Amino acid sequence: MDLAQALKPLVLTLVYSAAGVGMFGLSFLLITKLSPFSIRKEIEEDQNVALAILIAAVIIGLSIIIAASISG
Repeated sequence: MDLAQALKPLVLTLVYSAAGVGMFGLSFLLITKLSPFSIRKEIEEDQNVALAILIAAVIIGLSIIIAASISG
């Protein structure tokens, strides 16, 4: 096994990780732009637990989709 074959899984892992983090960022940006209220204010100041659970569910759902696409 040469060095190129040994580094291929590492490079692919880094690429998929960067793509996953990018998707998380884009989805959170999309959620904040489409919502008619301030998500930060609702969660931090108004203690809106339901909204926090909804955002967490979106993040978990995205992570499952990204993990499934990485594993093939």
